[in-house]
Amino acid sequence: MSRVVITGGAGFVGSHLCDRFLADGYEVVCVDNLITGSLDNIRHLQNNPQFQYLHTDICEALNIEGEVDAVLNFASPASPIDFTRIPLEIMDTGSRGTRNALELARTKGARFVQASTSEVYGDPLVHPQTESYLGNVNCIGIRGVYDEAKRFSEAMTMAYRRQYQLETRIVRIFNTYGERMKLDDGRALPNFGTQALRGDPITVYGDGSQTRSFTYVSDLVEGIVRLLHSDCSEPINIGNPDEVDLLTVAKEVQQLTQSNSEIVFRDLPPGDPKVRKPDISRAQAILNWTPTIQRAEGLRRTLADFARRMKQDDESVA
Repeated sequence: MSRVVITGGAGFVGSHLCDRFLADGYEVVCVDNLITGSLDNIRHLQNNPQFQYLHTDICEALNIEGEVDAVLNFASPASPIDFTRIPLEIMDTGSRGTRNALELARTKGARFVQASTSEVYGDPLVHPQTESYLGNVNCIGIRGVYDEAKRFSEAMTMAYRRQYQLETRIVRIFNTYGERMKLDDGRALPNFGTQALRGDPITVYGDGSQTRSFTYVSDLVEGIVRLLHSDCSEPINIGNPDEVDLLTVAKEVQQLTQSNSEIVFRDLPPGDPKVRKPDISRAQAILNWTPTIQRAEGLRRTLADFARRMKQDDESVA
């Protein structure tokens, strides 16, 4: 392989994928319409002759000139704030957008990687979550637009594999964090981090006993790269099985930022999953992959990035 197309390449995870493939010697075509991505995430790549950015909506025809060896479909709004702000765009991206990306891979004879999510398991009744678990998703709930869009994209990916013998891969991504997360993302870590750094109350929903499994972004990227080069056509969990409750994370952020912010509690949003923990046996056996970055180190790097960008934002306003 020498040339990859990364849809959603100006997003949080997508931009880190661009970095990795360029570092590995690939030519990278980054496709993004910036509905949730940002040029700031790829600005450091603009003078790299191996990098090309296309401002394109994948829900429209996806035309890429030249040879393509792999298509990585990471285009999708994924923040909780987007579920009510742009629900139809989320569903369009998961359906029409996924098909356009698959068509690009089919016409180019390229390998295809679909970014899915632990949200396909919904509010799980099986713990930890294995790839064989079919999920407990509320299709008419607020989160349903994202959950069902990803479930549909998985079904579409497998349909292309069966009908066209397309080389496909599906990665189910668990909670991921790191540099370049949107500061107004609406998820737990950006909320905790920005609130603590500003000295605002740190908002914990419910009693904070709901759990998550946080994966640092470089670990996720490593798993995705290994999956691309593997022979695994079934969905595969990439996540950190180090499960932790959100109240503990809020306290860790409070301590790492040396913040005087108090922790306050608010009502739990409807449909918020109570537990989340991946079974990564398949990733360990097939990809020889296990996360390596401990949460304390990942949080330190992430919070430093938050502080730097918040300072830049404050200076630009001033």
